[in-house]
Amino acid sequence: MTLPGARKHLNTLLGAHLVGFADESGQVGRPKRSWHLTAAAERRFPDSHSVLTLEMIGAVRTVFGEDGLDRLISSRETETEARYRSALAGLGDTAQKVAKLAELRSEEGYMAEWRAEPDGSFLLAENHCPICAAARICQGFCRSELEVFQNVLGPGVAVLRAEHILAGARRCAYVIQPLAGHP
Repeated sequence: MTLPGARKHLNTLLGAHLVGFADESGQVGRPKRSWHLTAAAERRFPDSHSVLTLEMIGAVRTVFGEDGLDRLISSRETETEARYRSALAGLGDTAQKVAKLAELRSEEGYMAEWRAEPDGSFLLAENHCPICAAARICQGFCRSELEVFQNVLGPGVAVLRAEHILAGARRCAYVIQPLAGHP
């Protein structure tokens, strides 16, 4: 497909309110345009996995209570952290670790990307959330995600959530700020 052909299709989808975009400036030249599906478009892709997930979360709450759900999330957090630590082992600097984390998250369906910022920090952005339905009814998943990032990137950085889908943003994004006195 040609670039003009792609633009034509995107403009048609934009007119039908099925896609939206965000322009990101900061580099020389035109701003980078990132496209995303709107809620109206998301409804066109039925996801029976989310129905099952929501039912399972409800069942865990009913059978085991909030404590049981917290234990389940904690178990998932431990497994995820171990997997990420293994993948990041041996990487030298924070940039390499953030790049690998973005790669891992993309493999999991988060459509992650990263970039170094002029102030020395890094931005890790997730343009899709494959667990959004579960996160809407159980904020523990989002809390867990932030803790895992902090733990695997180490004590030399602070990880802060800058954008959050559940707060109305188009994506989840994290600022990873190296701390003074750490490599």
